[in-house]
Amino acid sequence: MIIIKSNSEIALMREAGRVVARVFEKLRKSILPGIKTSKINELAEEELARWGAKSSFNGYHGYPKSICVSINEEVVHGIPGERKLKEGDIVSLDFGALLKGYHGDSALTLPVGEIGEEAERLLKVTKEALNRAISKAQAGNRLGDISFSIQDYVESNGFSVVRDLVGHGIGRSLHEDPQIPNFGKPGQGPLLKVGMTLAIEPMVNMGGFEVEVKEDDWTVITRDRSLSCHFEHTIAILGDGPEILTRV
Repeated sequence: MIIIKSNSEIALMREAGRVVARVFEKLRKSILPGIKTSKINELAEEELARWGAKSSFNGYHGYPKSICVSINEEVVHGIPGERKLKEGDIVSLDFGALLKGYHGDSALTLPVGEIGEEAERLLKVTKEALNRAISKAQAGNRLGDISFSIQDYVESNGFSVVRDLVGHGIGRSLHEDPQIPNFGKPGQGPLLKVGMTLAIEPMVNMGGFEVEVKEDDWTVITRDRSLSCHFEHTIAILGDGPEILTRV
C-alpha cells in the first residue's frame, strides 16, 4: 500500500534528509586517493552521532556497516573494509539516516582525483537522469513517467540502466511501496499524489545492464565489469511540485 504523508510527517522526513546531506558534505572532502573505505564508514558514523541520528542501513537485513561504498564496477551495497581508493576510481556512496522515526536516503558517485572523460560523462548523465526524474514527480503524473524519463535519457546517451534494482517509497520504513524502476513506459503505473515520499535512484552502467552479486552476498557488480554510477535523492511530492528532502 502506498502511504500518503501528512505535512508534519514530511517535516520530520525533512530533518532526516538534512542529516543525510550533512553527512555527504563531510564525506565529499574525504574522497581522496589512499583513504580506506572503512574510514569513510567511520566518518559517516561520527557525523550521524553529531546529529543524534542512526544509520538506516546498519543491521538492515544483516548489512554490517552504516554506509555502502561501491567502487568502479560495483553498482551498490559495497561493504566498507580495508580497500583503499585509488586515483582514477569512481566511488558511489549510498547512505540513509533514521531520525525521530523517519528515514532519509540518498546516494552520489564521486571521482577520486582525475578520472577519464567517459567516466566523467557517465557521472554527468546519471546525475542529470535523476534531475529529470525528479521533475516528473508531480501530482497527476504516473510512476511510469519517472521511470521512462530515466531510461530515455540514459539510453539516448549510450549507457544502460540497471533493471534488477529499483527505487522505492520511503518514510517510517526504509523501503515502502511503490517500487520505482529506472525503466518503463510513460503514462503507466500508480497515479502520483501529494504527500507521496519517494527515493528515486538511477543506477547506470557504462556497458550492459546485467548485474551479479559477489561472494560476500551483498556487493552488486556489473556482469561485464563496466563502470557503474548511482545517484539518489529522497523527495516529497507537494502541491507545487517535488521537494528534494536530502539536501541542505
